[in-house]
Amino acid sequence: MEPFRIKAVEPIPFPSRAQRRRALQDAGFNLFRVPAAAITIDLLTDSGTSAMSAAQWAALMVGDESYAGARSYQRFEQVVRELTGYAEVIPVHQGRAAERILLGRLLRPGDLSVSNTHFDTTRASVEAAGARAVDLPAEAVGPVAFGGDLSVPALRDLLTGPDGGSVRCVVVTVTNNAGGGQPVSLGNVVAVRELCDRHGVTLLLDASRFAENAYLITERDPAQAGRPPRDVAREVFALADGCWASLKKDGIANIGGLIALRDADLARRCRDQLIAVEGFPTYGGLAGRDLEALAQGLLEVTDPDYLRYRAQTTRWFGDRLADAGLPVLQPTGCHAVYVDAAALLPHVPPHRLPATALANELYLAGAVRVSELGTLVFGRPDPDGGDDLPAPRELVRFALPRRVYTKSHLEYVVETAAEVVAKATEIPGYRVVEQTGPLRHFTAVLAPGEPGGPAALPGRPAPDPTSPPRAPH
Repeated sequence: MEPFRIKAVEPIPFPSRAQRRRALQDAGFNLFRVPAAAITIDLLTDSGTSAMSAAQWAALMVGDESYAGARSYQRFEQVVRELTGYAEVIPVHQGRAAERILLGRLLRPGDLSVSNTHFDTTRASVEAAGARAVDLPAEAVGPVAFGGDLSVPALRDLLTGPDGGSVRCVVVTVTNNAGGGQPVSLGNVVAVRELCDRHGVTLLLDASRFAENAYLITERDPAQAGRPPRDVAREVFALADGCWASLKKDGIANIGGLIALRDADLARRCRDQLIAVEGFPTYGGLAGRDLEALAQGLLEVTDPDYLRYRAQTTRWFGDRLADAGLPVLQPTGCHAVYVDAAALLPHVPPHRLPATALANELYLAGAVRVSELGTLVFGRPDPDGGDDLPAPRELVRFALPRRVYTKSHLEYVVETAAEVVAKATEIPGYRVVEQTGPLRHFTAVLAPGEPGGPAALPGRPAPDPTSPPRAPH
């Protein structure tokens, strides 16, 4: 059961089927554009959507809002240093600010950034610096304990090959969000560290879900069984030269992020940029009360009882979705359940966005919002004007906000999924009508059906691809 009790609640909306159809069409068939007032269960992301504890809410009241050198920063700095071992601690307002500042100061045009998998915003930050993002996930056949690992043989080949001198940094994302939320093993980080030392390459962590990764190490690696997750997390941090993190995940707060480094000169350059775009280095775009909540969250998140509940809930949810007929990636991680949309919808080719199609159908069936991690997010438009270049996998992510939904909420999602599975062969594909920039999925306008004749939703006229959708209401 949940290792907490609930002290505050808020009502959730229950839009009718007609209202759901209208909301989706008004949003250009893009769930990011659907207003929260039209969502019953929101599993779009675990970022910034968690419920804070009583201790975190109490911490808000002692927030020091001094512009420079606030007590709240000092507490935040102390907690981060104790956890990571890094002397240089820089707060920012969220993870994408951290990666944009750090990678922008570290990378130069022509450099390579190598990762187990760059997430969408990380890749955008690498490319904004004029560098190239290279993904080297470990190849796995079937379920494996540590499916988030970086391929050590592939990294060795790259570093010893003709492009080895261009590798500026290796980024290990824990857990591997784009790779199904799978954990990275301690042994993998050790092996990557050895290669980085041999070739003089900086090793960084995207540590947004560091606590969940540490817990899964204790659960899946017999050599680490019984260790406190916080101790495992410290050992992983000790292997890297620094990290960034969105603390909207394992900070269990609604806003905030950090850069933490060993290199004082790199930290100085990051602070110079921080002052220009975020704020003074001791608040970094955050209020003092935010820093207090984050410091408390970073203490709470490594509690073994909480992490055990988190992992067991995700495992149970994944098993129930599989029972409903969804092709669930196994084993599940902690923060989300991932579903293979291509396996469920073989009649929808990648350029017709099967992950988007499944996500939209879940919304139409029960106002459940999830996120697509397929070709809309990780594919690329064809520069010659042909079909989109497909993503490696067509995944749909059911992300679980921390301490928000109960078992009965997730049972409702399972019932909704079963309804969708029953009519899977009828689900249409989608096409992009309007898109901008490398992060097109946040704002793209879509339409169902083929270019020659877009399909209409039941009871609704076919969308006009030449006109933008009405503003959500």
